[in-house]
Amino acid sequence: MFDFVRSHTRLFQGILVLLIFPSFVFFGVQGYSSFNDEANADVAVVDGRGIRRQEVEQAHQRNVERMRRQMPGLDARMLDTPEMRKESVDALVRERVLLAAAQQQHLQPADDRLLAVFQRDPQYAMLRNADGSVNKEVLAQQGLSSELFSYQLRQEVGMRQVLGGVSGSAMAPKVVAETALNAFLQRREVQLQRFDAKDYRSKINPSDADLEAFYKANSAQFKSAEQADIEYVVFDLETLKKGVQVKEEDARKFYDENASRYTAAEERRASHILLKADKDTSSADKAKAKTAAEAVLADLRRNPGGFADAARKHSQDSSNAANGGDLDFFGRGMMTKAFEDAAFAMKQGEISNLVETEFGFHIIQLTGVRGGTKKPFEAVRAEIEDEVRSQLARKAFQQDVESFNNTVYEQPDSLQPVIDKFKLSKRTATVQRQPAPGAIGPLASPKLLELVFGADAVQKKRNTDSVEVAPNTMAAARVLKHTPERVLALAEVKPQIMERVLATQAAAAAAKDGKAKLEALKAKDAELPVTAVLSRTKPEGQPRSVLDEVLRADATKLPQVLGVDLGEQGYVVLRVTKLLPREEQPGGDAALVAQVASFMGNAEGQAYVAALKRRMKVEVKPAAYGTAASAPAR
Repeated sequence: MFDFVRSHTRLFQGILVLLIFPSFVFFGVQGYSSFNDEANADVAVVDGRGIRRQEVEQAHQRNVERMRRQMPGLDARMLDTPEMRKESVDALVRERVLLAAAQQQHLQPADDRLLAVFQRDPQYAMLRNADGSVNKEVLAQQGLSSELFSYQLRQEVGMRQVLGGVSGSAMAPKVVAETALNAFLQRREVQLQRFDAKDYRSKINPSDADLEAFYKANSAQFKSAEQADIEYVVFDLETLKKGVQVKEEDARKFYDENASRYTAAEERRASHILLKADKDTSSADKAKAKTAAEAVLADLRRNPGGFADAARKHSQDSSNAANGGDLDFFGRGMMTKAFEDAAFAMKQGEISNLVETEFGFHIIQLTGVRGGTKKPFEAVRAEIEDEVRSQLARKAFQQDVESFNNTVYEQPDSLQPVIDKFKLSKRTATVQRQPAPGAIGPLASPKLLELVFGADAVQKKRNTDSVEVAPNTMAAARVLKHTPERVLALAEVKPQIMERVLATQAAAAAAKDGKAKLEALKAKDAELPVTAVLSRTKPEGQPRSVLDEVLRADATKLPQVLGVDLGEQGYVVLRVTKLLPREEQPGGDAALVAQVASFMGNAEGQAYVAALKRRMKVEVKPAAYGTAASAPAR
């Protein structure tokens, strides 16, 4: 069928037109629009507002992409399970509940609050410029405008405020905190004896029959993974950039059109004297402040060199008066407008007339100027040529990507035509169905690997379709050799099997002796060779299973004799003898009590969200999680 389509593309397109067009005539567009009904159907309701399946799918895809970025080698099939879908749905519903609550409670943060969160929260560090403003280029790379980011941030801060009053105000009463800490920091004195499997290995001599029996019982564990030797090509910006030549006139034109990028921002340094008169000052007091400022200015006109002394004596700006009014260097946008306009209009050493702002009356002396100089063309030529080359490569990519895709598809028996056409390099690799740990580029793409192991590529040795493996990066592959999964012969895996049987039999021997010791202690109490004091904070190197068993023992019935099977590590016999007071913490319990309060706050926050869901009559339909059969019970 695929061969027919490839060979008769135009005929196939004509048949599709003949089939589809009449159906529009006879049945109308409505019949086709029904295909979208499922995507537009509400699968959940929060406060009377529906959540469509399409929104759930988008939320789930965002969740999947986030996890792929965090764990590139993760099996893509593990990310599309009912459990993962439930997690995505629950997170989306919780977000809508908190948004609705924020609107109902009028929790809309003011602009200054929003700015403070953006400038202080570490999670937004990558979006901030050095001066604390929004980096619009980084936002654009994430598909966001400043307005959309501001809207999203306002929503997020509002949602935080919904829970902040609940989880942030939780307290741990003394009795509750003491009970929790006593349980968590409890210490127990134990005696123990280990029966380590490693000590039994020299006594074990597995027979050939033992090895064969283990092999037959566990043959599924001794499979060689399916793999393919492939050749592949990558069509991306870096490849195109190599063939782009930048003319000098184009570089100079870019330099002239982007002069601001190569010009250091002008900064001014000034000192000032402030006589306060803000918006709440009465007219009479404001007039007095102005008169006083004029008197100071008159003195400075007679003695310009005394500006610093005058600032120390008269300025009411406590943050810099002691320094002679020095404000250090500042750029545009850092001072109130009237002050900035005056400072940037002055010459170095000049003293201004009175400048009135919302803070009062200023006398400004300009003490320094820097920046405002443009780097020469030759100094930035390499940078400009790289930028222009990137722009031309992006343009060429957009123009040629469809041709690349078509060439790969229409000449499926070889990658050579597309290599010759676009001057690409042929690459080779050996791959498996899942990306190898540490794989990068196309070899880390689940999409490409899925096509590599498809029937068309494996059985017919066709080119795979071209797929996007990264932004502005397309790749296609061709299978040279396919090696199916197979069970390895006993001879190939005999060393591994010997190791497994040795470990299993040694562990069994250790457990046998350990259980015998346990029964002997139950019959007649006796001392064990090692004594230790164990707690959750100081397990003394003991495995988690041993610690759990020690702390699980009934402290009202001591001593108690216990046995813990450590699997391939062996066996431990325990005798719990004493319950000891919890160990005092350096600096007291304040930090631990705060942790208890934090845990309680999280629990209260979850309970509050559950209450909001009930109040808002949240309904999640089985279709939100997938099919009705796979939907988790609620």
